[in-house]
Formats: sequence, C-alpha cells, structure tokens
Amino acid sequence: MPSFDIVSEINVEEVRNAAENTQRELATRFDFRGVEASIEFKDKKVVLKAEGEFQLQQLESMFRNACAKRNLDTSILDVKDYDQHGRICTQIIAFKEGIDQPTAKKIVKLVKDAKIKVQTAIQGDQLRVTGKKRDDLQEVMSLVRASDLGQPFQFKNMKS
Repeated sequence: MPSFDIVSEINVEEVRNAAENTQRELATRFDFRGVEASIEFKDKKVVLKAEGEFQLQQLESMFRNACAKRNLDTSILDVKDYDQHGRICTQIIAFKEGIDQPTAKKIVKLVKDAKIKVQTAIQGDQLRVTGKKRDDLQEVMSLVRASDLGQPFQFKNMKS
C-alpha cells in the first residue's frame, strides 16, 4: 500500500548560514556603527544581543530576510520575549521542529473532513498517511500544503 510521512524539520545548516550572513551584514550597517550588537547560532537557537529593543527588532528583521533568501520558511521561527540585563537586551529565537499533538490532530481532522480515502496515523512527532491510490496521497499533500497551520511541512518516505 502506498504511504508517506508528514514531518516538520528545519535545515540546520541553512539556519547557521543565515545567522552568519546576518552577522556579516551587521558589520556593514551604518545604523549599527558604534553599537554593541551580535547574532550567534548555538544549540539550535539563535541569540540576538543589542543595546536597545529597537535594535533587536532591526536585527530580527535582518535575520528573517536572511532566512527568506535561503528559502527557509520564516513560520518556523519561535521568537521569545527579550530580556534586558544592564544596557544589553537579549532575545532568543528557537525553531518549531516536529509536529506537536494538537497540530497533528488538526491535520488528521482536515484529512477526514475532506473525505479522502486514506488512513492517517500519528507517530510521535510525525504522521503516516496510507492509502490505496497514489492520487489520494497526492491529494492529501496538496490539502496539507494549502492549509495554514502555522508551520511548514515536508513529505518524506513515499513508498509505492
């Protein structure tokens, strides 16, 4: 029986490259001259540091643009609130990876409501979709792509 997996993963190397490109752009920006600001990728998180909240917002915008240039969906970004310690503001950007239980249930409900003849099973942080026809599976793929569930999805392990 044909099947495939719905997953939500990030390309860590592309995120690292986007952070490095933002750091290079930061060094050349006129509005950041003489300002203590940095961006760093560590432990699958991006740490932004700047002297003020406005500069943090600018830095986040620069990072989002770098992600977009590298074909990363910016809906994977999970921006936390900023902390201020002394004169330095710090903000952490985490990434949504894997499909959490409520989102998985929404996908299952979406497929059932569309009355496509497939079975959907939640397996940890991914979903397995099984059906008799490849056309039904491709219909599920287009349905999931068209729905706005707040994070990007990839389709892997297509088996005939």
